[in-house]
Amino acid sequence: MSTVVVGGTFDTMHKGHRALLDRAFDIGDFVHIALTTDAYSAAHKGSSRPYAEREAAVRAYVEVLGKPFLIAPLHDAFGNATTSLDYQVIVVSPESKANAERINDVRSRSGLASLRISCIPYILARDFRPISSTRIANGEIDKEGGLLRPLKVGVGSTNPVKVEAVRSVLSRFYHKVEVEAIEVDSGVGKQPFGDDVLEGAKNRSRAALGQNDLGIGIEAGVHVEDDGLYDVQHCAMVDQMGWLTHGHGSGFRYPEIIAQEVRAGRSVGEACDAIFKLERNGHKGGAIGLLTNGVLRRKELTEQSVLAAMVPRIRLDVYRDQA
Repeated sequence: MSTVVVGGTFDTMHKGHRALLDRAFDIGDFVHIALTTDAYSAAHKGSSRPYAEREAAVRAYVEVLGKPFLIAPLHDAFGNATTSLDYQVIVVSPESKANAERINDVRSRSGLASLRISCIPYILARDFRPISSTRIANGEIDKEGGLLRPLKVGVGSTNPVKVEAVRSVLSRFYHKVEVEAIEVDSGVGKQPFGDDVLEGAKNRSRAALGQNDLGIGIEAGVHVEDDGLYDVQHCAMVDQMGWLTHGHGSGFRYPEIIAQEVRAGRSVGEACDAIFKLERNGHKGGAIGLLTNGVLRRKELTEQSVLAAMVPRIRLDVYRDQA
């Protein structure tokens, strides 16, 4: 029989708490839930709901999980986990994993077997930061991780086409989005080739993050194929947890008249402006607008790359690494 111990304050039961308890009940035959006392919570966690209310909320959730359990007061950081012979596994979140390792250090010094540590992944809110009772109390998110404020985004460019493409895509997934255009250095020169295209997008995203929820970088560049030069736009997104996602839009081949200019050292934008007698067309319809007679414009092409980079963030349930 496997006995699992899991502990916490469980103030304002939320999606992260449920994931923690679900893991404990999935892997254990009996679950010991150590619930911090009001005194411990006040000293170490700040204000929280009274013990009786927190205990009732935890009990209401786990009673339907179909396995025996015990809820008991936790008066300190370790409880009886350092001395008990009954436990085999301790279930933790990333924030409490270090405490579980300290428990095992104490057990080892006492000659007791270490507990197997089962750590769930971060359970993220819609701003890609962990869900917490504190954030819920502060009115940032709800219990399911939904945002109660605008998503804040920094775009590593002042090009209006890129900025509006980001705004257009993210507005399909968020009720409110605040987009800040930030002039940054891509670090790859004015006309990136090959792997430098994605590298430039990543550099822009990191430089644009700041205090925003997302930093987004978009870089259009040239990929060399057997039959000529192709345009591909890459988008990279990084969040405050350091998670970087990226994707790219559809590619198209440049006509040789443009390819020759690019090989000679001009950027695609400079080549198009010179060949077609335009001024800063890259901030308007772009080369794709010229070459499709306006059927597909640069904004829509850029939106493809932004949406591709968003795909893992739309379905966090299947894209985030599982611990």
